Amino acid sequence: MNCSECDAKINIPDDAAVGELVSCPECGADFEIAKKDGSNVELKPAESVGEDWGE
Repeated sequence: MNCSECDAKINIPDDAAVGELVSCPECGADFEIAKKDGSNVELKPAESVGEDWGE
């Protein structure tokens, strides 16, 4: 897979599961595994959820 931000190669572990987060080694962008069918993997940008500190 290539990063949609900087086009660097992202290695997806064979045992990665849908919902896991992976990071680009070059730019640090986070992606969530949206679909996985054998070696076909679809990534989507990870949602950044900020701390609400009980608010």
